Amino acid sequence: MKMTLLWTIQFLSVPVISPLCAGIIKKFKALLQNRQGPGIFQPYRDIGKLLYKDEVISRDASWIFRYAPYIIFTATVVAGTGIPLFASFLKNTLTGDLLVVIYTLSIGTFFLALAGMDTGSAFGGFGSSREMTVSALAEGGLIFSLLTVALVSGTTNLFAGSGTGMFAIGRSFLPRILAFGGFFIVLLAETGRFPFDNPATHLELTMIHEAMILEYSGKRLALMEWASANKLFIFAAMASNLFFPWGIAQGPDTAAIIFGITTFAIKIIIFCMVIAVLESSMAKFRFFRLPDLLIISFILNVIAIGMVYPL
Repeated sequence: MKMTLLWTIQFLSVPVISPLCAGIIKKFKALLQNRQGPGIFQPYRDIGKLLYKDEVISRDASWIFRYAPYIIFTATVVAGTGIPLFASFLKNTLTGDLLVVIYTLSIGTFFLALAGMDTGSAFGGFGSSREMTVSALAEGGLIFSLLTVALVSGTTNLFAGSGTGMFAIGRSFLPRILAFGGFFIVLLAETGRFPFDNPATHLELTMIHEAMILEYSGKRLALMEWASANKLFIFAAMASNLFFPWGIAQGPDTAAIIFGITTFAIKIIIFCMVIAVLESSMAKFRFFRLPDLLIISFILNVIAIGMVYPL
């Protein structure tokens, strides 16, 4: 009974908490810019409002455009079950492997790009082209950063890897720091944050993610926005518990679980604040400068792997 409850919390945490994560970032950015800004629960209101609105669908849209939001949202929820949030002892062997999580998220990216091109919109087309360029360059850095975690912990299961005391002082300390640096760059790229994309823009020359969902409205737009928040939360959770696994519950003890949930919430808030500070202190890069950042991420992760297993 207790394990069922824990799995229910694990399953619901990503879709329930992810809009709050986006709301914290927006609120903290507003405070940094001397604005009052929206409340941290505004994303919930926005999603709820969109769910009740009517939709306008292009006559040129195929089944891809119609069903892509459901596929993308489902992919993020499934990926969320494969990452440790507050407990490492759950050990999900079905979707907890690092490659399963990576390529489940990639399925969502693939259908997002297809949906952007499906209606024949010029904005959607170049948004999809830019998204696939960034994703292709970021994929190597993402895999190699998690591969460093797998090599240090001796397992590709993310739950098991988060429970091996990976940040202990020793030979694995510096490789893990380098891998985290590479992963954080990928996090910004995959979630469409500065300096890769501006999540608040509607300027056609700069938007990437917004260009692909420009044709959506109503319920499908709500699912797209919700899935985007899910993906941000998933990457923040991986950064928190794979590279900084302090406080994560190692056993089914109630006190350990409560402490794990509390610690996880604090780490997520810190990551949201860091992202908000970055977005308030730097400008979006030109598109042709983005590969340089992603190559730096890849190189950091290669160095990290080389330090784990030196030649």
